Amino acid sequence: MRASRLVSLLLLLQTRGRMTAQQLADALEVSVRTVYRDVESLGAAGVPVYADRGPTGGYQLLEGYRTRLTGMTAPEAEALFLAGMPGPAADLGLGPVLAAAELKLLAALPDELADRGGRARQRFHLDAPGWFRNPEPTPHLTALARAVWEDRLVEIRYQRWKTPREVTRVLAPLGVVLKAGRWYLVARSGEQVRTYRVGAVLDLVLLDERFDRPADFDLAGFWREWTERYERDVYRGEARVRMTVAALEFLPYVFPPAMSRAARAAAGEPDEHGWLETTVPIESVKHAQVELLKLGADVEVLAPAELRDRLAATAHALAGLYPAPGAESVGAPDAGAPTGAAVRR
Repeated sequence: MRASRLVSLLLLLQTRGRMTAQQLADALEVSVRTVYRDVESLGAAGVPVYADRGPTGGYQLLEGYRTRLTGMTAPEAEALFLAGMPGPAADLGLGPVLAAAELKLLAALPDELADRGGRARQRFHLDAPGWFRNPEPTPHLTALARAVWEDRLVEIRYQRWKTPREVTRVLAPLGVVLKAGRWYLVARSGEQVRTYRVGAVLDLVLLDERFDRPADFDLAGFWREWTERYERDVYRGEARVRMTVAALEFLPYVFPPAMSRAARAAAGEPDEHGWLETTVPIESVKHAQVELLKLGADVEVLAPAELRDRLAATAHALAGLYPAPGAESVGAPDAGAPTGAAVRR
């Protein structure tokens, strides 16, 4: 374990340059005191690592020093082949590049490691999109990926959900993210960093002008904070409901995760009939109507009144279309009558 950590510390200094003891400790998930001991051990082993004192100091290797301790272990070779994503790579226009890289990697690895990598690919497969969802067309993804690589500005015509529906923006692309089968662009617009769904880009022009990428921008960190904020802010209201215990247990399968978690956390104790009360976060009354209908007669809305009225209207319309079991209906609904106005004896 310690030998592996020493190699990791050495490779960190080789690839990243000067790093403080705290930065090394965070990267290796150890204490600063452990970093001090490991650096002393590297020095004793003849590795030319030295420290600069002061607020801007840190550890670094002697200029020009390169270690050759870059051989892969068997688990590392297996993990590397699992990291390949042919579908997303093709979306980004990197399919041939990925295939060529894998061929070179196979040629460079010892036979045993190459065989283990191939076995991993045959036994594990990543299928990113969710169920029952076709891939969203993203004709401009390859051009956006090129803009990200080359730090070039783009002008896009974008369709958004609020008015005006179509807008034109000049953006500085900072990265692309694949989330649940959909591609998103993270880009700077003016002084703000925003997120755009790539499938909603209608037109794109790759400009010749380049931009300076912020040195401290962390794509993974930004995306994590943005998704947490989005899930928190998208639910602007709440509904008070009664539901059965069975419906509560069914929530994770039909509700978005944030709605399901909140509803289950707020659930009270069930009564003698197996019903309980809870609070459900909602985006809007219309959105909540669609989500709660998934639970059928196992949920009753108590508030707000507008949501209760909407569900009541839907229930009455359905009752008009579907008579009680065993009852006989005559004829079909009048073409000129409102939805659910069936003709009966």
